[in-house]
Amino acid sequence: MNNKILVIDDDTSINELIKVNLELGGYNVVQAYDGIKGFALAKQELPSLIILDVMMPEVDGFTVAKRVRENPSTKDVPIIMLTALSQLNDKANGFNIGVDDYLVKPFEIEELLMRVKALLKRTHQIPMSASVKDLQTLGEITLLPEQYSVRIGDNQAKLTPIEFDIFNLLFQNHGNMVSSAKLLKDIWGYSPDDDIETIRVHIRHLRSKIDKISNGKKYIETIYGGGYKLNI
Repeated sequence: MNNKILVIDDDTSINELIKVNLELGGYNVVQAYDGIKGFALAKQELPSLIILDVMMPEVDGFTVAKRVRENPSTKDVPIIMLTALSQLNDKANGFNIGVDDYLVKPFEIEELLMRVKALLKRTHQIPMSASVKDLQTLGEITLLPEQYSVRIGDNQAKLTPIEFDIFNLLFQNHGNMVSSAKLLKDIWGYSPDDDIETIRVHIRHLRSKIDKISNGKKYIETIYGGGYKLNI
């Protein structure tokens, strides 16, 4: 892992602020100021992580993220999306494309650095939660960590790394509620009080994928005001 980070943001002051602080943290930084150049550098440099702004001229961040995920050489590169947009549908768009984390401007640079560190730690080739040899098969459910996939009976669903880590955490604690705070701490490495919506968006996408292969059984239960539970 080369810890090379690609920053794509047309705001030169923000781009430079991120670069300086990342370099102080020991990272190698490559910069782009538009989506076209950013995607070209992603393919050329194969960074460990991409920090990507949404609102850019010509090619926006959602389009860049989609192209990164569709390209075989960059499809697994983690992405932190930066945006001034905080509405749920914008987060949903990013997460649906495969963005790993989402930070709303204005943000504290310390928070960005914390998320960079947590994301790099979590995405070292295999899902964080799959790096320990826990339970992988129970009932009809089998986890396939090398493929970021879950098999239920004869059906299989491909998940994003974050979705896999969430499902695995629920799986290892099956029958018991996992709080939203624990999900944030264990999966993202931080526990901001105001970011519960991030969990809801990921759970919604995860539940949709699992429901499609579950033959009508609803495995993921929402415990309102508490968290989530996997019923097997």
